[in-house]
Amino acid sequence: MNRTDASPATGRLILLDEIRGLTLISMILYHFLWDLVYIAGISIPWYHGTGAYVWQQSICRTFILLSGFCWSLGRHPLKRGLTVFLSGWLVTLVTLVFLPENRVVFGVLTLTGSAMLLMIPADRLLRHIKSFSATVFLTGLSYFLFLLFLPAANGRLANFTGLYTGEGFLRGGPALPDGLYGGWFGAWLGFPGADFYSTDYFPMLPWFFLFLTGYLLHRLCAIRELMGAAFLRKSHIPAAAFIGRHSLLFYLFHQPVLYGITMLII
Repeated sequence: MNRTDASPATGRLILLDEIRGLTLISMILYHFLWDLVYIAGISIPWYHGTGAYVWQQSICRTFILLSGFCWSLGRHPLKRGLTVFLSGWLVTLVTLVFLPENRVVFGVLTLTGSAMLLMIPADRLLRHIKSFSATVFLTGLSYFLFLLFLPAANGRLANFTGLYTGEGFLRGGPALPDGLYGGWFGAWLGFPGADFYSTDYFPMLPWFFLFLTGYLLHRLCAIRELMGAAFLRKSHIPAAAFIGRHSLLFYLFHQPVLYGITMLII
């Protein structure tokens, strides 16, 4: 397959593994505190505040953006996409059976697997765009659409004027039609019904646009021939790189381990 991107033959980009590994470590710490608060019943007041929300968003946004950036670097996108997508449904099945009150439906793995699969046809179109300025425009548009649909699960689009009026970015925006909401497809897309519940919910809207932003950022780097930079292949934190290389396994098994530790604490 002809790509303008860096190919696997040029060497692994270790820095990306390390960023992914550090993000996973941050996620594990965040989930451990979640277990302590919501399963063990330990009071951690700041965990319900703005700081914890920013922490959580830093994890998921880095992970999804990086996943999009790395999409072009791997081989067998269909196999990778199906593996991640089915792993997401495995998490859903396990939580429905063993932790129904804390079930995960359309979580981050289902999202990234879906995005990986959707990028297969999308890449066939986008790879023909060679212009740097056109790619910059598409990158900005994709991120704008991510922000626009960020509050869609709550029935509205983003309120950009709220940044200036003090009304709030995620509140007070244009309302979306009630008919969009409901059903499994609606929940997967980003329009959950009133009875939908998931402790880890990442629908396609808005998060696919963040994944796409990462993909387009990679294309910008490829057009400018930045992917061959030596610092990308230099190891800085080997342990983080190891975790990043095996991110799916760490993601699948970290929560059962944390749950076991939490049960011992209780």
